Amino acid sequence: MLLLRQFLMEWKLYSRDRVALFWTFAFPALLLMGFGTIFRSGSTPAFTLVVTGSTRATQPGRDLLAALKATPVKLLELAPQAAEARWKQGETVAQLEPSGGGFTVRVNTYLAAQGQMTAQIVQQANLAVQIRNGGAEPRWIPVQMESPGRAHASNYAAFLLPGLLGLNLLSMGLFSVGMVNVSYREKGKFRRLAVTPLPKWIFLLGQILHRLTVTFLQSALMLLLGHFAFGITNQGSYLLLAAVMTLGTACFMAMGFALAGFAQTSEGYAAISNVLFFPMMLLSGVYFTLDSAPRWMQQAVVLLPLSPYLRTLRAIFNDGAGLAGHGAGMAIVAAWTVGCFLLAVKRFKWA
Repeated sequence: MLLLRQFLMEWKLYSRDRVALFWTFAFPALLLMGFGTIFRSGSTPAFTLVVTGSTRATQPGRDLLAALKATPVKLLELAPQAAEARWKQGETVAQLEPSGGGFTVRVNTYLAAQGQMTAQIVQQANLAVQIRNGGAEPRWIPVQMESPGRAHASNYAAFLLPGLLGLNLLSMGLFSVGMVNVSYREKGKFRRLAVTPLPKWIFLLGQILHRLTVTFLQSALMLLLGHFAFGITNQGSYLLLAAVMTLGTACFMAMGFALAGFAQTSEGYAAISNVLFFPMMLLSGVYFTLDSAPRWMQQAVVLLPLSPYLRTLRAIFNDGAGLAGHGAGMAIVAAWTVGCFLLAVKRFKWA
């Protein structure tokens, strides 16, 4: 009964903080809706190629535009003056225009990655035109979009959803657990608690149960949003998914408790926690993969718990996989959990 009262008290205190409620429930949902809608058709943005009006004036230009219509490039034909005005405003990624007896593709240096891919597609379409003019028909290699486990066709929302689930657990552990405990110690709440009849284990277990409940409510909301907004559902076992989510919650909560032992003020804790939070958020594959990063960085980030955790989570959610092949990754997460828990116990103090 005492534990239930403490659990309800944690919820009452938590619900009073409207900002915390927003960041916990609404913000991840907005991220999923925003990025999922922008990149709804796939995991990469659409390629837009601005074509000046004079390109269509010649037969080679008409042949090239016809070939480009069979590619992922979206053509935007503008008069030369309008195209130049758009270019100067920085809104153009790549622009196709006549040059001498052929064509030139201008690529915006500020959008080089997307622009260079667009330019490569234009080059391929131009080669296809030359092959046709030589009397042969180009043979295109089919491109099939699917997730690594081939369970279903992949899209960016399906990639993003498990990433946000893992990021939410990390945020919960570092900020909702660690920051709160530092704040309690800083304001003297722990000292007052030490002289009350409330057992310390009841207080700590009440916090843990509250955070677990928040985590599962948050995850349920994200899964429902993904299903109804983007048609993506868990392809694997819900029991296994819940077990992995519980392990992740334990890992990042233990990390928050451990870091709280190294800070005396909320400001100090914010600096310490961000040292771990931002590298894991940016480099663990929450929003994008690290395929283009140096090899050493791809290998080093695996040692952080969020990276192998997200790989396992995506394998279960997107491909219906089990834990086979993910034992090493889960061992890393478990090692972080045990290590952070032991460190938290050693560093924890009520005053």
